[in-house]
Formats: sequence, structure tokens, C-alpha cells
Amino acid sequence: MKNLSRLFLAMLLLLSFSNAYAQDEDNPWAVRIGVNAVDLYPVGEDLPQGDWFDEFFNVNDHWNILPSVSSVSVSRYINEGFTFKAAGTINRIDKFGDVVNPVTGEESINVVDDLSYYALDGTISYSFQNLIKSNSIDPYLGVGGGYTWVDDIGAGTLNGTIGLNYWFSDNFGVTAQSAYKHAFEDYLPKHWQHTVALAIKFGGKDTDGDGIYDKNDACPDVAGLEAFQGCPDTDSDGIEDSKDDCPNEAGLAEFNGCPDTDGDGVKDGDDNCPTVPGLASLAGCPDADGDGVADGDDNCPNEAGPAANNGCPWPDTDGDGVLDKDDQCPNEKGTVANNGCPEINPTAEVMATLNSYARTILFDTGRASFKKETDKVLQAMVAIFKEYPKASFDIEGHTDSVGSAKSNQLLSERRANAVRDYLIANGINADRLTATGYGEDKPIDDNKTRSGRANNRRVEVKLK
Repeated sequence: MKNLSRLFLAMLLLLSFSNAYAQDEDNPWAVRIGVNAVDLYPVGEDLPQGDWFDEFFNVNDHWNILPSVSSVSVSRYINEGFTFKAAGTINRIDKFGDVVNPVTGEESINVVDDLSYYALDGTISYSFQNLIKSNSIDPYLGVGGGYTWVDDIGAGTLNGTIGLNYWFSDNFGVTAQSAYKHAFEDYLPKHWQHTVALAIKFGGKDTDGDGIYDKNDACPDVAGLEAFQGCPDTDSDGIEDSKDDCPNEAGLAEFNGCPDTDGDGVKDGDDNCPTVPGLASLAGCPDADGDGVADGDDNCPNEAGPAANNGCPWPDTDGDGVLDKDDQCPNEKGTVANNGCPEINPTAEVMATLNSYARTILFDTGRASFKKETDKVLQAMVAIFKEYPKASFDIEGHTDSVGSAKSNQLLSERRANAVRDYLIANGINADRLTATGYGEDKPIDDNKTRSGRANNRRVEVKLK
């Protein structure tokens, strides 16, 4: 009882010290009531204690737990995440690490006589709740000191804590904490103390009595509504007075509480045509042709055109879909992608079409002469080449692996040149065409199958 009296006296002194801090947060006070466990084992010492964190969660063998309320603390929020806490705990020590049997070498629990344990601790902790932006999860780290008595022996300790608060609401939660206590005297062993407690926060202030704490009340001296963080709405239009452009005249939320006479979705103060329904993008004025130019500024109000041309359409002389103002070849039909000029090189889609034709070119077996039915395919290719008179191409010949590599190489060259000669003979400039044979070196299918060999016997067209 003597030590318990010392404990409560010291708690009162610590609490009076913490009261020197001014209240600056909702519910700055918290009381925690719970149970604690003392573990003298994993503290980096020789037996009966053990290595750091060894069997840290061995509850049965190492934790001393008093089966009743054994921890009481009071904490006070200071500022910017820092909190001061004063805590008092009691316990009974009947497990003090492990001992080794000198005969068998086996370890067993080091049982001691029931020793009384009292501790008083003060801690400054820092919460990471704002950093993780959570309303309920509240991890923290702390450092502090205290005084611990085991039976009649007492010593000061330096404490480091890590813990987690989980808040079910603004006022209630649970706390789980582990504290390492390093004694300043050799006769008091280092130890861990784990605590689980029910937490109750209180002490919030509501000056204007509107049910919203001052910290969360944007208008703490004037009663207001929760929907507006405690600020008033005089005209009851659903917009708080500080944001209401017409605070004494009820209006609609989309107009910040002000009227819209013509009902066009633009409040009168911003409407250049307040008596005629119009478009919000044109400051409430109408646009009959829908070209984005208000009728009052549109030289062609019934014909859509760009604002840069005063609402009248731009011409497209060559009809290629590129307006003359953007067309680098206004009198020659081209493509949008090439700024109105004809494309120099065919697109990937056109090349795919060209190669689909090329792969269907049929040659006489083992020769570079065409089969009769190939003429239509070659003519289709000629038409595509003529559409791109400035583009250059490489005609590639490929064979399967039947026969010698040398003969296949020569055959692929002759066939590539045969296609090139046909194109030249049908009006394609020779300077635009090259022919290359690859023999059997670049198969696209398995030469072990008939269909694979047929696929490998092919002509391909590549852009240069």
C-alpha cells in the first residue's frame, strides 16, 4: 500500500504539469483503462533473460499478466500531433525469463515468488494519424521516463513506446501499446511492458452551442448548421451566407443563391442577354446556327462557321476535307494527315493490302515466270504504286527450304526481279524500285509442312 500511495501521488503531480498546456483541439483529454503484461525476457541479456525480441510473443512462458484492470492513464493533447500521457500500472511477477537444466540442457520457465510490480510513467508521443489521413487508425511513437518498483526495490527507467489507437468514434476507441523500459540501476532488470486499454476522449468545446466543436466549426461564435460546418444560412436557400452572392434573397444553389430571369442557366449578373434564353458558353446569349458564335456577333447567323471567320464557314477549294486556311496544297487534293497535300508514302493499311496481293503472286514451279492468273494481282499492285508516285519500294523474294540453299537464293532473286520488271514495264519508274532475294533465310512458317512451305514461297513489298 505504501508503494501504491506513492504511485497515485506521483500521477497527480504529472497531471498537474500537463494541465499547463492550453486546450487547442477537440477532445484533448483521454482516459485509458486496461490490462498490462510485463515481459523480462527478450531484452538482449544472458539467461534468465534472452536476446533482443527472442520469443517476443511467447505469452504463456514469459508474459506476466494480472487478470484484472491493471493500467490507468490520462493523456493531454499538446500540439501538432504531440501528446503527453501519465500512466500508472500494477502487476505481479511470477515469470522471469528461462533457466537451463544443468543435466539435460533443456530450457524451462524461470518461476519466481509473486513479486509486486508498480510503475508510473510519463510519455511524450507523436501521432502519425494525419500523415496516413485516417479517421480511425492512429499509430504513434513515444519516448519518456518513469519509475518502477518490484516489491520494495525501485529505479528510474528510460522508456520507448510504439502503439496504435483505433477510434470507433470521436470519443471511444482501443489502444494497444508496447514499451521498452531501460532501468538506470542494475538491480532493476530491463523489461517490456505491453498494454491493451479502452480509450475515452473528452473535453471538446462548443462556444455557440450549435452541436459542432469549435475546432470543426468554421463560425464558432455564430450558431449554424452542421451541413455548413457550423455557419449560418440566413435565407435558407441551401447556401451558407459566406458563399451566397444574394444572402438575403433565396435562390438556387447553381446560381449561388441568385435569380435567373430567363431560365437559361446563367444568373442575371453574368447574363449578357438576361431577357432572352441563351447558352452559358456565350454568357447567356443565343446561337441560332450552333457554331459557337453569338448571334449578335455572327456575320452568318444561320450558317455555321468558326469565330475566327466571324461565324462564316471557311472554303475548301480542292474538296479534300482540309480547309484552305490549313491546306498547304489548296488546289491539289490531299489528306488531312499530310496537311492537305498528297501522301508521299502509303499508310500501314495500304502496305498491308499491297502485301496481301504480293503473297498471292504465283510462279511456275522452280522458275521466275508468272502463271497466267497472276496478271490481275500484278495489275492491282501497279494501281497502288501509281497512287504514290514519290514513294520507293524494295521487292523481296523468298523461297521454302526444298532444294539447295544456293539454288533457292538464285530463284528468289530472279522472282523478285521478275516482279520489278513487270512493274517497270507497266509504268512504274525504275528508280523507285529495288529487288532483293533472301532465298530460304527468312521463313514465316514451318518448312516441314506443305502449308508452311507454301507460305514461305512468297513476295513481299517494303518501303525504302
